[in-house]
Amino acid sequence: MHMIPASTNNPSENLLPIFQKCFDFTRADEIKALGYYPYFRAIEDSDGPTVHMEGRKVIMAGSNNYLGLTAHPAVKEAAIRAIEKYGTSCSGSRYLTGTIDLHNELESRLARFMGKEAALLFSTGYQTGQGVINTLVGRGDYIISDRDNHASIVAGSYLSSGMGANVLRYKHHDMAHLERLIANLPLDACKLIVTDGVFSTFGGIAKVNEINDIAKRYNAALLLDDAHALGVIGEGGRGTASYFGLDQEVDLVMTTFSKTLASLGGFVAGSDRVINYLKHHSSALIFSASPTPASAAAALAALNILEAEPERVQKLAYNAQKVRSALQGMGYEIPHGKTAIVPVLLGNDTAAFVMWRKLFDAGVFVNAFIPPATPPNKSMMRVSFMATHEDHHLDLIIDAFQQIGKELGLI
Repeated sequence: MHMIPASTNNPSENLLPIFQKCFDFTRADEIKALGYYPYFRAIEDSDGPTVHMEGRKVIMAGSNNYLGLTAHPAVKEAAIRAIEKYGTSCSGSRYLTGTIDLHNELESRLARFMGKEAALLFSTGYQTGQGVINTLVGRGDYIISDRDNHASIVAGSYLSSGMGANVLRYKHHDMAHLERLIANLPLDACKLIVTDGVFSTFGGIAKVNEINDIAKRYNAALLLDDAHALGVIGEGGRGTASYFGLDQEVDLVMTTFSKTLASLGGFVAGSDRVINYLKHHSSALIFSASPTPASAAAALAALNILEAEPERVQKLAYNAQKVRSALQGMGYEIPHGKTAIVPVLLGNDTAAFVMWRKLFDAGVFVNAFIPPATPPNKSMMRVSFMATHEDHHLDLIIDAFQQIGKELGLI
């Protein structure tokens, strides 16, 4: 007979084994004590390119608000009107009582914008990856995934593997490795190649032209996650497939609302029959509350602006390239890129935390990325831009990196 120990005032004395790792994890506490902790910082108000944090104005150079639409009057007004008409929640899943006409309108508009027959909304972008992959790939099927793919793709793949699917991962951007893996699989097997269109950490663009060729040769479907590509690259911001002129070739494209579309949610676009199957079989859709009226209305308003003002996509590219070129010219280690993400490679996590704090004190907020989000000794500042950043914002960011880089001996 096992006795439960008497309660004490010291929780570590009767700590359950499942919680031991929680008490052992002290790295965040150490960084907080030094004053360098960069995460969970509260934003007190925001106009997009600038925010207030800790009672002062800071240039926001770490947001995924790529076209700067979260503060656009038309987007905010659309959300307000939707709440007034439908209330704050749909109070059910899309499958039952949670569909409103805004959902149907948004799906139709997104499908048309992406050049696909149909689209399907999910309540978050992360959930979209799980809801699509896990539904399509089952026992005995194959997922072939880039090793640097987003966590939502990894989660969806592991859900499928638990149901008997086979998950193969190819080296990042390594087309020869991808082909070696897929060439060993039965030609008639169900195979899904999955890749980020734009990779979220370093901002690189997947070699979709080569991946699509391989998919076609080996009888596989191709799913692109365009979370960081929609509104950023491609004709009118239509994403990675469009960037390569493959809009009609790529089978499925999924993305999120939380970046370019200034809202919360996600969608997948593809052929009508595939979308219809997902609609009736995806547990992530069927057992989740649908996107709120405000979320759907905001995304629809943002899509309206993207279609009406494609010049925002060019302004975003200009802003990112201006800073990328300036920092490369100073001597920072920055990979070549064409997206809104500018990674500044530094080294260990302590260097990243110190750099982050000094930039914040100088009035610039960026994101500190450390392992395992980056490779070992590749901690970095992940700087990202908006179409609504003006030159004076960019100049201040450049000046801060120059002064602090010299102070720390980085340049």
